[in-house]
Amino acid sequence: MRKKERYQKIIEWFQTNMPVAETELFYSNPFELLVAVILSAQCTDKRVNMITPALFRDFPTPEVLAATSSDVVFEYIRSVSYPNNKAKHLVGMAKLLVADFNSEVPDTLESLIKLPGVGRKTANVIQSVVYNKAAMAVDTHVFRVSHRLGLVNKKATTPFAVEKELLANIPAELLPIAHHWLILHGRYVCQARSPKCENCGLQLLCKESTSHMKLKKSDI
Repeated sequence: MRKKERYQKIIEWFQTNMPVAETELFYSNPFELLVAVILSAQCTDKRVNMITPALFRDFPTPEVLAATSSDVVFEYIRSVSYPNNKAKHLVGMAKLLVADFNSEVPDTLESLIKLPGVGRKTANVIQSVVYNKAAMAVDTHVFRVSHRLGLVNKKATTPFAVEKELLANIPAELLPIAHHWLILHGRYVCQARSPKCENCGLQLLCKESTSHMKLKKSDI
C-alpha cells in the first residue's frame, strides 16, 4: 500500500470512529493550558488534572504566578514528576509572559520556546489547541503510533523527524485533531507494553499488529 493511500484510509477511520478528539487536560484559558502542558511532561494528564484546580485557583494569572516563589509552587505540584524543575519553570514562564508578552500566551513557535519549560512539543500543543494552527506535537504516543501504523519511515528516529513526515502527509486543516487522534489511540488502544490489537479498528492497516498479537499470546 502506498503511503498516500495508507494516510487516507487511516484518516477516514479516525474521522468515522473518533469525530471528536481533544486534549484531556483541564483548562479554561490559554494560560491555564500552558501551565498544564508544562506540568504534563513525563506525567499523566490524570495526575496533572488532580493538582491544577488548586493551582489555578490561587494563581489565576501570569502576574500572580510571577509574584510567588518556586518553593511555594512546589507545594502545589509536588506529586507530579520533577516538581522542583517544573516549579521553577512555571514561575520563570509567568515572569517572562508579564515582562515580554503583556501577560498573553504567544502564538508562534519562536516566541513560545523562549518561555522556561516550553520545548517544541509544548509549543506545538499550544499552537494547535489554542490557536488552531497546523502544528503537530509529537509525544511518546504520537511517536509510537505513527511508527506502528506505518505513517512514518523507520528512519524517522527523532520526534522532529516524525513531526516533519506527519506535517507533510496530513492535510493542514486536520492537523489539530489528528494530533489528538494519535495521542488518544496510543493512550487507550495502541499502548506501549500491551497494545490492544484485538480491539483495534486499524489492525488491518497496522504494520506491527500481527507481531504484537503473537507476543501477547506467548505471554499467556
